[in-house]
Amino acid sequence: MPDAGLWVVKLGSSLVTNHGRGVDSIAIAGFAAQLAQLKTQGHRVVVVSSGAIAEGMKRLGWSSRPHAIHDLQAAAAVGQMGLAQAYEAGFAAHQLKTAQILLTHEDIADRRRYLNAKSTINTLLALGIVPIVNENDTVVTEEIKLGDNDTLAAMVANLLEADLLVILTDQLGLFTDDPRLHPSATMVSEVSANDPDIALMAGGAGSEIGTGGMATKVRAARRAANSGAHTLIASGHEQDVLLRLAAREPVGSLLYADIPRLSAREQWLADHLQLRGQLQLDAGAAQALLRDGKSLLPVGVVDVVGQFERGDVVACLDPQGREIARGLVNYSAQETRRIRGLASSQIEAALGFVEESELMHRDNLVFTSSGGKR
Repeated sequence: MPDAGLWVVKLGSSLVTNHGRGVDSIAIAGFAAQLAQLKTQGHRVVVVSSGAIAEGMKRLGWSSRPHAIHDLQAAAAVGQMGLAQAYEAGFAAHQLKTAQILLTHEDIADRRRYLNAKSTINTLLALGIVPIVNENDTVVTEEIKLGDNDTLAAMVANLLEADLLVILTDQLGLFTDDPRLHPSATMVSEVSANDPDIALMAGGAGSEIGTGGMATKVRAARRAANSGAHTLIASGHEQDVLLRLAAREPVGSLLYADIPRLSAREQWLADHLQLRGQLQLDAGAAQALLRDGKSLLPVGVVDVVGQFERGDVVACLDPQGREIARGLVNYSAQETRRIRGLASSQIEAALGFVEESELMHRDNLVFTSSGGKR
């Protein structure tokens, strides 16, 4: 636990919408009071909040969550008004100003927009303002949807190189098994975010209100660990939970970061959730990447999946089909199919030109397997 630093705090839907019945202004005011006190202790805080769609459903008189994207977009557009008002009022009681930041995957995937988002949030923090971040559900489509606010919170932690990601939910923490089905399950107080066993512990979805369960929180912790951020998963129903965490009380589950920290550019590459394609590698190429940290050459590619263009982010799979790395590809999918398995000296003969001798340069590649050389 850092003594002082940047905290990204994610508040789940069930905590801020009274279990889906609309924005709970009293609950939000309580969290705002705790976050305001954290700021007096020297912490900088960013809030990632769910709840816009639930609030929109209430205002529109809808009793069940819609499935159609345009209905969800409409609900989010209506609900964002109430959600923003609740946070503004909650922090104003402590003489703090707030700002609303709405993101989509396209904002993260585009390098320029990624850097702009980072600069904007850092400027707000320098001004003493509390950024309230949410996925931009009003314009999102299935193709660019981040998927859940646990993932969004981890991406914000990476974006800002936060010290701590706090995921507050209606669960006490990470258990060895689903406590609803297995009463003998025990809560995990501390574990590596990279421990392969925690995915098995996480199980399925927890609350019907939001879109994420414990499994998404574990994946978020692993993602946050890439930038060196520790993750705490705890119940937002615990009294003064944030202040107790700051006081180092044993509340919830700590998933600590114990893997080499990625550079800012590597974090950006790792944060691409929407991959444009896959490259199946032979054993030699996989070993050259993982063990030796080499660039990817066309000779080591045995299959090409998907349609992509030069500069898109593409995954590299080992012979067993496991993703080991991803990066910016130097050739389109059509061109890659024509040069796969060839030596670099044969590229010009096959294509009539040479962009690069490497299919994917080491400087534009990040390992997504813990066995990779960083």
